[in-house]
Amino acid sequence: MGEFGQQFWSIVWLSVRVSSCAVVISAAIGIPLGVWLGLSRFRGKRFVAALLHTGMALPPVVVGLVLYMLLSRTGPFGFAGWLFTPQAMILAQTVLALPFVVGITSSAVSAVSGDLITQIRAMGASHWQTRWTVLLEARGGVLLAVAAAFGRSISEVGAVIIVGGNIEGHTRVLTTAIVFETSKGEFAVALALGAVLLALALLVNISILRLHGARISA
Repeated sequence: MGEFGQQFWSIVWLSVRVSSCAVVISAAIGIPLGVWLGLSRFRGKRFVAALLHTGMALPPVVVGLVLYMLLSRTGPFGFAGWLFTPQAMILAQTVLALPFVVGITSSAVSAVSGDLITQIRAMGASHWQTRWTVLLEARGGVLLAVAAAFGRSISEVGAVIIVGGNIEGHTRVLTTAIVFETSKGEFAVALALGAVLLALALLVNISILRLHGARISA
């Protein structure tokens, strides 16, 4: 890989760090929202669900463009100085991953038997105890939501390259490095980076499946 080999581990580490932060943030916000949406009954719920499904199909370049305008010097959040930084990349990935966490968690919670919820409430469980029990019952779907969020984050390139800039040694991650190396005609390097990207996604999914299996055994 030549000189690129010296940058390899920093690119991998930044990719993992940015995507992990985005997943943690989207999970912290999205799981409670998903549980609330899955258990609540209110007028307009179908409309909210439609918005979530639309959010899952958000074009990354549009998200990147909007965030670029918000974070640019003339934008309302330009004072933060986040444009072309890892923070902006985390924000972009969080926006794209959040609908997956909320939507899949909501579906998993909605699938929990109503009889179970009735039994829990009949035993005198509080509002929060009921929601916590339902969340544990739907943990398989919640773990799937986290896996989907990570997959969406780690594979993102459109929004990330707009708000991050693909700056060598600063904001270059695996996906943007693949685009850059391909544009130079370095297909072997691009394929190697793609293999690493797939390996990371596979590793995370295997870990989540094992965690789910351990929970079931427990």
